[in-house]
Amino acid sequence: MGVSLVVSRSTFRAALAALALLLGVPSLAGAQDGSPAGATNGAAPNAPATAPTPSPKTPIPYAKLAPKPAASKPKTSPAAASKSAKAAAAPASLRLGAAQPAPPAELQAFVDGVVRSAMRRDHIAGVTVSIVQNGRVVVKKGYGFASLHPDRAVDPDRTLFRIGSISKTFTWIAVMKEVEAGRMRLEQPINLYLPEKLRIPDQGFDNPIRVINLMDHSPGFEDRALGQLFEDDFDRVRPLDVYLRQERPKRVRPAGYVSSYSNYGAALAGEAVSWTSGKPFDRLIEEEILTPAGLAHTTFREPHPVKAGLPAPMSPALAADVSDGFRWTPAGFQPRPYEYIEQIAPAGAASSTAGDMARYMTLLLGNGVLDGVTVYGPQAARAFRTPIRPTPPGINGWAHGFVVESLPGGHQGFGHDGGTLSFFSNMVVVPDLNLGIFISTNTAGGAGLAESFPAAVIRQFYGKPEVFPRPGSPELAQQAASFAGYYLGTRRPYSGLEGFVTRLAVAGTRVSVTPQGRLLLSSAGGASAYVPDGPVEDGRFVGAQDGDRTAFLMRNGRAFAFLPAGGAVLYERVAGWKTPSTLMLFAVLTALAAVLTLGGLVVRSRRDLRESMIQGRAGIVQNIQAGLWLAAMALFIAFSVRASSDLAWVMYNWPGALIILASACALVAAGLSIVAVVALPAIWAGGGRVDSWSYLRKFAFSVTALIYLAFSVLLATWGALSPWSG
Repeated sequence: MGVSLVVSRSTFRAALAALALLLGVPSLAGAQDGSPAGATNGAAPNAPATAPTPSPKTPIPYAKLAPKPAASKPKTSPAAASKSAKAAAAPASLRLGAAQPAPPAELQAFVDGVVRSAMRRDHIAGVTVSIVQNGRVVVKKGYGFASLHPDRAVDPDRTLFRIGSISKTFTWIAVMKEVEAGRMRLEQPINLYLPEKLRIPDQGFDNPIRVINLMDHSPGFEDRALGQLFEDDFDRVRPLDVYLRQERPKRVRPAGYVSSYSNYGAALAGEAVSWTSGKPFDRLIEEEILTPAGLAHTTFREPHPVKAGLPAPMSPALAADVSDGFRWTPAGFQPRPYEYIEQIAPAGAASSTAGDMARYMTLLLGNGVLDGVTVYGPQAARAFRTPIRPTPPGINGWAHGFVVESLPGGHQGFGHDGGTLSFFSNMVVVPDLNLGIFISTNTAGGAGLAESFPAAVIRQFYGKPEVFPRPGSPELAQQAASFAGYYLGTRRPYSGLEGFVTRLAVAGTRVSVTPQGRLLLSSAGGASAYVPDGPVEDGRFVGAQDGDRTAFLMRNGRAFAFLPAGGAVLYERVAGWKTPSTLMLFAVLTALAAVLTLGGLVVRSRRDLRESMIQGRAGIVQNIQAGLWLAAMALFIAFSVRASSDLAWVMYNWPGALIILASACALVAAGLSIVAVVALPAIWAGGGRVDSWSYLRKFAFSVTALIYLAFSVLLATWGALSPWSG
């Protein structure tokens, strides 16, 4: 809410890309004869939101999917999927004015083209979509299937999809309702609204975390996910208050300093409104939001047995309509276990239908009023349209928990996206167009479609004509050194094995400048090209092939950080020795030195067998080190290969035996490095005596010892030498 030290880094980076923003794993190689192109259409284009047309009594047939024999296909990154979705087959762009509604027939045709194209390309099992405008449902449609056993088509009025972090918008409404009731104040410390056992210690920071810091994701927490954000074993699911106490992250920066996405912060806000209102969170949401808004097919509850300390389970009627989550494999779609998120419910546990989300978007566009019922008041309505802090042009901000999004045509949207391991969703309302767009997918490859869909709709009907690609800038080419380098994201764990894996795999971005004057951002999600949007020294850039933006923060003519368009993380420039490239270089040197060390046992001449007692013992130490380093790397390669095939395996089984054993071997080898370096003076003592190593062997031992020590120091600073930490 996403490596190996030597040979498998690229595959592991792709597998863990979802961890940065809870996005998905690119689909595995393979091809199909067909796609889930059939659809269940729930409402006539102009049906009122308050009286949706009933769905068909029986599902409309949809294509069965059968994989071809293994055919190689490049992986599709979310970034690539986003760009291709914009070019999907569709009617010619209409370029409407803000006062003109999108024609329902053309809108339906465009949605069909974009969704079906993406489902074929990215192997998406099921999609659900709703679009509202001027208080009416103009599109409400389900595509593909929700279950394979038994066969069950996606029904936009009945099929529940996990909406991930869109759940947070309900939490922020609950917070603002408490503010309107006078029980909370945005500028007060969050600790005032928490039971004592959940209050956040200062951890060395002077300023407390305020309620409003949670709403723009600036509490200053590190961000952890592996092994606790999602659960596939219900026995591991904990009550919210227990989770918040046991999984409390470290504060790594002052509150209010920078927005850096925090699931824990949103969950903390949910616990706070529960405490101030005197109601359990799930019941509070139902009584204060879902029931008044008529969202009968939306719930934060999950299907499970009754368990003390947890909310009551989802009703059987709703549970029967929950969509399965899928991942694509060379053998076809594979259902995944149910993702339990109840332990951090306010941050991501909600499930909903396209029909209910149409009503929800109508509520948001109506400033909290739906069908004559006021769900939240004017103060909350203003807050959800008012950014907490300014951001550079084109960079998303936070309007009291809702994402402020720059859209094609100069329009501004408010909403949120959401991702679990299998479900990817997006919701945007555009007040000046009186338009709301919702989409959700039920497959790990659906991130690109969900991310790009709302902007694609706006661009098609309300965007301004643009010419691509944009030309490069000679001035940028001349100032390449001001921007080029490696930048590390603030949304990550800051210590331990999770910090090491996340930092190595997904947390960083390489910035470079081409000779043609284009800025390249390269990360686990792929590479994107940008050109200056104004003077180069201002640090503002726009996509060479699209309208995506990024903004660099400059100091004395040199970039020290940048903000991507999403605005949920800051990337800070780091020194060269802190980059993955440096770590990989020393990993290769260490592996080579280890192989040569062990190879020397076989090919060493009789002269080289002469040694002093301390040299003999030092040689044994270095041989043990060589074996440990190679064992650590082999274990890490095995971990990365397993992780690259299924991100869920990493999430549910973290840290697991492979990564713990790899870290333990590296830790012991690192400890022996100190011994070997301390022994160097004694190794060189004795000159050319008969019972001493040759100068060449002494030199080789010394170089190897220093390589091992340097690699050990790097691993320690990255958090890799802590097998106990997870």
